[in-house]
Amino acid sequence: MRLEPEAASQTPVAAPSAIWDYFELTKPNVVWLILMSTMVGFYVGSSTQLHVSQLIHTVLATALLAGGCGALNQWWERDLDARMTRTENRPLPSGRVSANGSLWFGLAVSVGGVIYLAVAVNWLSAVIGALTVLSYVAIYTPLKTRSPLATFVGAVPGAAPLLLGWAAARNALGLEAWVLFFILFLWQFPHFYAIGWLYREEYRRAGVQMLPVIEKDGAGTGRHVVLYGFNLIPVSAAPWVLGLAGPVYGVAAIILGCLYLAAGIKMARHRTEQHARTLLRVSVIYLPLLYLFLIADKA
Repeated sequence: MRLEPEAASQTPVAAPSAIWDYFELTKPNVVWLILMSTMVGFYVGSSTQLHVSQLIHTVLATALLAGGCGALNQWWERDLDARMTRTENRPLPSGRVSANGSLWFGLAVSVGGVIYLAVAVNWLSAVIGALTVLSYVAIYTPLKTRSPLATFVGAVPGAAPLLLGWAAARNALGLEAWVLFFILFLWQFPHFYAIGWLYREEYRRAGVQMLPVIEKDGAGTGRHVVLYGFNLIPVSAAPWVLGLAGPVYGVAAIILGCLYLAAGIKMARHRTEQHARTLLRVSVIYLPLLYLFLIADKA
């Protein structure tokens, strides 16, 4: 049977298009941040020589875990995504990928990441990776439509990449690793509350129970933004106090923390989209700069 010109021209495009749709399921715009945090945890946790091959294995395995989480998250929230303008064109609500396809893809990639860590890195990092996937997919994701506590719960797997990177480098967890964990843990709240404020109407239509959505005036959101921003300053300076980094990092952490807090205070006072957007931009700038100073001034 002869292919018509139209069919022949479309055939080579279908496979790359499908591959891109599955790649989009992994949320690549989130994966890069996870990988960055993992690499920082690994580098700072490397007490002596940096083992490059071990780092490469850790990054590749973490990419699988993060991608699997993204796919499973989108599988679970496919109905919610269909109700929001910002997510209605994702592969699942748009119908480009089937629900079963995304589920099996997410499971396979996630399990592959855990096995990869266990075989090529160490068991501790594999356990952390597995717990991260389970807590993110099975606890945080369904909780988003039930309670504003989901933001707090989700911040735990959100901060896990620093622990995973440290564990991959040392095969152990100490006080310094948990300090790094809490830096990323606290950073997330102003960041995600700013996002929640900007998209609160869409989240409300989808039934997401985030603090900026369920309260009327945003006063509680503002208090939480300031509270977490304020606590982030001493915690972010703790690596200097513990001897994990030098004074250059310590001073930079305090200055960056104060700037982050100032943006949060303005958002809390005015509660406008403009100030929420500014806070979001500051949060995105804050974290890479803090990591940069931590890496550059590692003790």
